[in-house]
Amino acid sequence: FYLTPPQVNSILKANEYSFKVPEFDGKNVSSVLGFDSNQLPANAPIEDRRSAATCLQTRGMLLGVFDGHAGCACAQAVSERLFYYIAVSLLPHETLLEIENAVESGRALLPILQWHKHPNDYFSKEASKLYFNSLRTYWQELIDLNSGETTDVREALINAFKRLDNDISLEAQVGDPNSFLNYLVLRVAFSGATACVAHVDGIDLHIANTGDSRAMLGVQEEDGSWSALNLSYDHNAQNEHEVERVKMEHPKSEEKSLVKQDRLLGLLMPFRAFGDVKFKWSIELQKRVIESGPDQLNENEYTKFIPPNYHTPPYLTAEPEVIHHKLRPQDKFLVLATDGLWETMHRQDVARIVGEYLTGVHHQQPIAVGGYKVTLGQMHGLLTERRARISSVFEDQNAATHLIRHAVGNNEFGTVDHERLSKMLSLPEELARMYRDDITIIVVQFNSHVIGAY
Repeated sequence: FYLTPPQVNSILKANEYSFKVPEFDGKNVSSVLGFDSNQLPANAPIEDRRSAATCLQTRGMLLGVFDGHAGCACAQAVSERLFYYIAVSLLPHETLLEIENAVESGRALLPILQWHKHPNDYFSKEASKLYFNSLRTYWQELIDLNSGETTDVREALINAFKRLDNDISLEAQVGDPNSFLNYLVLRVAFSGATACVAHVDGIDLHIANTGDSRAMLGVQEEDGSWSALNLSYDHNAQNEHEVERVKMEHPKSEEKSLVKQDRLLGLLMPFRAFGDVKFKWSIELQKRVIESGPDQLNENEYTKFIPPNYHTPPYLTAEPEVIHHKLRPQDKFLVLATDGLWETMHRQDVARIVGEYLTGVHHQQPIAVGGYKVTLGQMHGLLTERRARISSVFEDQNAATHLIRHAVGNNEFGTVDHERLSKMLSLPEELARMYRDDITIIVVQFNSHVIGAY
């Protein structure tokens, strides 16, 4: 099935979103110029989510990508709730008191976040009261714990991740008299999601990562070329430290069964995630919740089975690994993306493609054909394509879209092949998943002048 270039573009651009940070007095005073984001589904419905918001009561901007598994319920809940938990964790004691007093006396609340949302980004209205009550309990505890010290961003991120995961687990255990909500909180808890979140405030960039989505910085070297700086580590079997951590947390007798076929207990790819209570709750608790839960839960095969060799839960944590980086003028952009991108592209290529796109400068390297025997005709084709590519850069108005085009359409020479792109985008739903994963990307562009002034 052959798609025309306009059809390809309409598929690629369906979920794109851009936000420019507003200027004051003609000056942009933020270290962030703006961001582009986009998603390309492989699953139906897509299991990835994305979020972006400006913190209104503290300084800073939050951006994140969330990769769901066993359905999209957990990724959805985390995408709409986690930033509130982070924002509340960062608030000074006086502001927390102001907010609590407003709720107490029924006055309007101080807005905590300004969301930057795509029209397709959904918020579950039905659960908002439940979510709000859990969040309120959290800030009430923060008020009671007041130590008078200002909160460290790193600590705030870790606390927020752990607390939200804890609340997801508690809400599922308590259940809800409303059967729709009861089913919703159980679906959230029994599915899972990884999260990679950035908090940018001036030159302070913090990345909090749980799972196998990634954060990468695009750095422009003095000679104008691009390099990639990793700001997160995947929490999976390829990460030796992570395998060691899991082994340390369980008895020696379980060493052989903990990681099998590169999966946690032979089942789960990420070693850290939200939800996934199948890997956190005791067997008794799982049985009790499922038996008292709605019938739909019993029909779901995933909830019924107990993982093999399940002796000393929890086997899984949502605690993030936090990396702090002080931005430098040569740090031009940040890419946050779910593993669907990194499975298809090397970070070095990602840095070059985005860097060249943002600056509009293409380093015309000599064409490398890497040991292929190339006829003159093919060489001519490559050169023609390169010329076309330079003019096609301007058809993408969004850096994330431009990256997805390469991720899905690149051929062995590293150039976008329209025929390949057309084939990959026209795969029927049940086949698409075999060739690629959902891809979600946020590209944040930094303001070098403001960063340099620090």
